[in-house]
Amino acid sequence: MATPKVNVRPAFLTPSMEAGRDFVMRGIVGNVVMLNLLRLRDTADYSETPRLAPDAPISGREAYDRYIAHTLPFLEAGGGSLDLMAEGGSFLIGPQDARWDLVLLVRHKDVATFLAFETDTAYLEGIGHRTAAIEDSRLLPLSVIPIQG
Repeated sequence: MATPKVNVRPAFLTPSMEAGRDFVMRGIVGNVVMLNLLRLRDTADYSETPRLAPDAPISGREAYDRYIAHTLPFLEAGGGSLDLMAEGGSFLIGPQDARWDLVLLVRHKDVATFLAFETDTAYLEGIGHRTAAIEDSRLLPLSVIPIQG
């Protein structure tokens, strides 16, 4: 009997070197807004950062809340902001089997500030909460277009 093929989608948790290069090469001027689509784990997985693990298991959402609490001071110190954090769900238009638990819009002053934020050693100390929380993600850098009125 043949083994049925399982259609497993790859998880995306960090940018590739090529994607990082392409992002910088876009030459975005001014604010860059990061659209985050997040699928959270039912139970957070702290196997990569056991030093951050709580005493008892927590949900992916609880781990992500810990990540946000850790991250906001670094984001705001660089002139950035968390403009939107909302519960997601299934698409109204799009694949019905795709689900995103959280959607975020994170604003950075510019690309240089974003890159400095992403490489800040103190910020990186708490990124394990994000890794523990997220099952899959998408990150789309947006260049703001002024609305002509």
